[in-house]
Amino acid sequence: MTYCLETTNIVHKYSDDVVLDGISLQVPCGSIYGFLGPNGAGKTTTLRLVLGLLRKQQGAISVFGKCFDTHRIEILRQVGSLIESPSVYEHLTATENLSLLQKVYQVPRARIGEVLEVVGLSQTGRKKAGQFSLGMKQRLGIAATLLHRPSLLILDEPTNGLDPNGIIEIRDLLIELNAREGMTIVISSHLLSEIEKLVTHAGIICKGRMMFQGTLAELKKKERQAGSVAVSTNDDARALEVLREDGVGASMVNGEIVMPAMSNERIAGINRRLIEKGLDVHKLSAMEDDLEAIFMNMVRG
Repeated sequence: MTYCLETTNIVHKYSDDVVLDGISLQVPCGSIYGFLGPNGAGKTTTLRLVLGLLRKQQGAISVFGKCFDTHRIEILRQVGSLIESPSVYEHLTATENLSLLQKVYQVPRARIGEVLEVVGLSQTGRKKAGQFSLGMKQRLGIAATLLHRPSLLILDEPTNGLDPNGIIEIRDLLIELNAREGMTIVISSHLLSEIEKLVTHAGIICKGRMMFQGTLAELKKKERQAGSVAVSTNDDARALEVLREDGVGASMVNGEIVMPAMSNERIAGINRRLIEKGLDVHKLSAMEDDLEAIFMNMVRG
């Protein structure tokens, strides 16, 4: 398989604090890669290193099959990125903001109108960016990343500040860019329900270490084999106490009790135990894991 972006054993420390501990990303060409992890896991640090915004301490970075250390400028000409908050000149309009980058990238001026149309900002006219909502500023930041038609797009939390309709529009935009132009997209996000509808591949990072990497189908298959079990009763707080007294690693997730995988015999025994304790068992079944549940199980585990 050909990788558009690949890192090998990336280690990064702040003083004695290890932020990244041997991160090896493998982003296939033409994929939409979801880079997932809780706050502080190391996602933004990883993306900053990939873009040369932080000095690499240990490991190797390759983009388009070329070593980043020796082909930095050549590589960055083909990369669009938005890390954390978009940088905009608030006293300028959307067109004026992009006009500055248009001169840097040396692309036709008509390209400004094209990308503003793509992100839904073509009607902002003389309105200054300082008057934009957070969502509009985010759209302007994405427009800036598309100006020079990059082959690789790296977006850190691109739907921050967007309303539900805006999130759907950006999701559809990224899917279209990937399909129509073959653009490889790396996207980090905490909106896992949206990521699930967007990505082809996923990497999960926790406490600076990779927990999983592969296709979305492989991730779901892996977790189905693990098979979490959900329980619902007339008194879940009491049920949770009973389970923990019996040494069952149960916890509350989205309003119901979730237990790790176990045999059918063990499940039947738990059912009897709850009934003996005077609890009415409303549901006891294997979970249909979505990406959010899979993510939470993996991070907790």
